[in-house]
Amino acid sequence: MTALDAFTPKVTELRFPSGFRWGTATAAYQIEGAASEDGRTPSIWDTFSRTPGKVHHGDTGDIAADHYHRMPEDVALMRRLGVTDYRFSVAWPRVQPTGRGPAVQKGLDFYRRLVDELLKAGIRPVATLYHWDLPQELENTGGWPQRETAQRFAEYATIMAEALGDRVATWTTLNEPWCAAFLGYGNGVHAPGRTSNLGSLRAAHHLNLAHGWAAQALRAALPDTAEVSLTLNLHALRPLTPSAEDLDAVRRIDAVANRIFLDPVFRGRLPDDLIRDTAGITDWSFVQGGDLTATSTPIDSLGINYYAPTVVAAGETESPSPWAGAEHHVRFLPAPGPRTAMDWPVDAGGLYELLTRLRDELPHIPLLVTENGAAYHDYADPSGHVHDPERIAYLHSHLTAVHQAIQDGVDVRGYFLWSLLDNFEWAYGYSKRFGIVHVDFATQRRTLKDSAAWYEQTIARNAVKKR
Repeated sequence: MTALDAFTPKVTELRFPSGFRWGTATAAYQIEGAASEDGRTPSIWDTFSRTPGKVHHGDTGDIAADHYHRMPEDVALMRRLGVTDYRFSVAWPRVQPTGRGPAVQKGLDFYRRLVDELLKAGIRPVATLYHWDLPQELENTGGWPQRETAQRFAEYATIMAEALGDRVATWTTLNEPWCAAFLGYGNGVHAPGRTSNLGSLRAAHHLNLAHGWAAQALRAALPDTAEVSLTLNLHALRPLTPSAEDLDAVRRIDAVANRIFLDPVFRGRLPDDLIRDTAGITDWSFVQGGDLTATSTPIDSLGINYYAPTVVAAGETESPSPWAGAEHHVRFLPAPGPRTAMDWPVDAGGLYELLTRLRDELPHIPLLVTENGAAYHDYADPSGHVHDPERIAYLHSHLTAVHQAIQDGVDVRGYFLWSLLDNFEWAYGYSKRFGIVHVDFATQRRTLKDSAAWYEQTIARNAVKKR
């Protein structure tokens, strides 16, 4: 130690910029319940979860965390935690049951009450228009592979802007369109459970188009106030080896996982290599004149959802595969390191890699980490406490990665922890718990986990402790 070192204060905290947005996030079908109340009709997830063999234990979102009836209690929990922002999604079939025509006022009233409750608690509402719950009637007429669905989505965006635009400034059009397109229409593990490479590519384009038209609709309805965003689950891709074959596998997956959305939205074009790779599936003639101008409607920020990296190598893909155009050219391998209850590796480096990639490729787009978290096998002990040290360690490492990215020039404006509540975890049903609030689904009792207390302290300090 030098004499200067003795007078240099030791850094014990990694502080975030003033005004950093500390949030949490949920999705309508995962928490609301009330699946047939007040005019709501089935979404594709209602249908899918009722199909035998599709969801673990035959679970459905009929009740979920009963947020529809317990919303004030849940907002009070957020207020206690000190979150500045809450990212929620609107259930399309709750406010426009058929995906066409006028809104159901009782459905809109729920979201009006939610927004009012948030504002009363000093929490900024961040509304996501689509988190995978397509009205079943639109799926019956073709769903996302059909162009009409994008047109209906733009009309729905206008309905929501007119209903909530005086109180909601930040709007996210779509959440994770890759999952909607490729898991829903490619390998069928998500609703609506279809398996078609062509269908998944058509769905991806029409989701991009829906985003663009909805962005235009939001700006038309709210010309002075709308902050328009899009949330993508971009894949942090790593080759198994530096061989040319493995690097080409990364390129193929990057095209169909990342650039199939990034390029239309930010560059107004489709990737040339994506078109070449998928030539055996489609000639992309469903992309019409003016579509790519619409998809590249300017937005105000980009949301990034991240959980774990993806390791790929040259080889054979298991069938059925969501990776249209990459079949028989790639294989996926487990990344090293500790695992979550989802069997996903814990690796915060992948989040840093994504954030710095976007800094380099899209330097003028502010970023938000709109989902990040982990599932573990949580339970309430005999004293009623829920100890989840693994989740705290996960969150700490990923917030450290976000802080490092900010230090390295990435314009990250906020972090939304996934999730506020234990919930219906899609095809896993109620077997996986992502919440920082434990939900006893039999009684609907909420219990703050240790990670909730940790997050509350983190928000209050606007910093994470340096380890």
